[in-house]
Amino acid sequence: MTNKLNLNWKLAEKSRGHAANIARDVFNYIEGHTTVAVERTVARLLGVDGVLDTVPLPNILTDHLKSKQAAGEGAAYHLGNAMAETGLEPYEIVKRLSEGQLDLFKLKRHSIDAIQTAVGKKAAETVRKISLNRAKRAEMLVKYGEKTAPLLYVIVATGNIYEDIVQAKAAAAQGADIIAVIRSTGQSLLDFVPYGATTEGFGGTFATQENFRLMRAALDESAEACGRYIRLCNYCSGLCMPEIAAMGALERLDVMLNDALYGILFRDINMRRTMIDQFFSRVINGFAGVIINTGEDNYLTTADAVEEAHTVLASQFINESFALGAGIPPKQMGLGHAFEIDPSVKNGFLFELAHAQLSRDIFPEAPLKYMPPTKYMTGNIFNGYAMNTLFNAATVITGQRLHLLGMLTEAIHTPFMSDRALAIENARYVYNAMEDLGSEITFKDGGIIQTRANHVLEEACVLLADIEKDGLWNTLEKGSFAGVKRGKDGGKGGDGVFPKENNYFNPFIPLMLGKGSEANG
Repeated sequence: MTNKLNLNWKLAEKSRGHAANIARDVFNYIEGHTTVAVERTVARLLGVDGVLDTVPLPNILTDHLKSKQAAGEGAAYHLGNAMAETGLEPYEIVKRLSEGQLDLFKLKRHSIDAIQTAVGKKAAETVRKISLNRAKRAEMLVKYGEKTAPLLYVIVATGNIYEDIVQAKAAAAQGADIIAVIRSTGQSLLDFVPYGATTEGFGGTFATQENFRLMRAALDESAEACGRYIRLCNYCSGLCMPEIAAMGALERLDVMLNDALYGILFRDINMRRTMIDQFFSRVINGFAGVIINTGEDNYLTTADAVEEAHTVLASQFINESFALGAGIPPKQMGLGHAFEIDPSVKNGFLFELAHAQLSRDIFPEAPLKYMPPTKYMTGNIFNGYAMNTLFNAATVITGQRLHLLGMLTEAIHTPFMSDRALAIENARYVYNAMEDLGSEITFKDGGIIQTRANHVLEEACVLLADIEKDGLWNTLEKGSFAGVKRGKDGGKGGDGVFPKENNYFNPFIPLMLGKGSEANG
């Protein structure tokens, strides 16, 4: 932790207290409710996968439970009862259900102990597999060594997983450290996960378990060729947030976009559904050793980056509290922010340094994700290149960790492979030329940077106090984040939320929660 900003640490501590109380109130609601996505995830983790006439088997199971008004009893309860009665594996049970050969509600009901025993063995097998994936990542990082400089983060988005693999391996060869496979447009609003390898996405490639498996294998090949571990990133947001987290854990993804508020604000997903889903997704990510990326950068695409900087910090505090409650240690919290101040603002770069250093100092252990300038990019590629260079400089000076590179033609079209190569070349040049600049400089006492940082912290603390008083649900209705208002009972997927019944249990929560940091060694 540095003291460059001469921060009021009592305000930071007070802000954390407000955030913890905000999260605690929401956790009380989460504790008593489940969703169709959570139950589909439990089924997937118990080995239920595949499709019947394009309908995923986990959806067939939850649709069956909903039709009997029994979703609140949970997938584990009903699968476990069927296992105890028939001796079949969960996959075979749901397959027979999908073919009309089995009705879960015509089976004899067994004791809860028998049900939990039947499910427990299968759940433990899955948890062991995820633990082995985590151990494999750690082994490869030891083999190849961990990079100390910011990790170069680039995207691929062809729509075809096989073309994505070609571009991803090229990016790795050029020097990229993290490959993010952008999802097909609108996938976050699908209330099911597509199945198998896909070749026809729109603006991105569908997130499926097979696509994850294919890309993971390709990047492991690149690791061998390049002599360094290449991280794989995807997106567990939207209506299938925990399902995608589970698929990522099973296929050894390393980074997941996993914000607590993004789906509510930017995809109009029901807020209660989102908060329940994000909890289970974060339990899985925490246990799997996945770094989560939060979405505060999105606020600055719809709101002014100077006037609303405090909302970014407030959201970071809230995301931190939700992550801690789900068992994610700080070293897996890729809290987000962005380089988005209007270039015409006088001393804008000083403000950017203040914001970036503020995030770095407030969250010293977090592998912060720093997003490039996009809002003010134009067809003037020379100006864009200058903006990206300043962004790269701010990254090095303030010690950011996950550095999503800005692209030369970002505002015009999906960047060419050559644009990606130039972005990597620019970042590597700046890293080398400025490697130790951050440790060589201090900020003027009472100067622009210190004053700005403390002002943002003060405003964030006031906002968090107001949120604690009003509650998060009411705050989201008021539009305090990104200028976006969402109704408490509105949004997509609200009909997929259910109170838990007395016999409800999720076998993966006790197996995973709180063990993330232990599993990382």
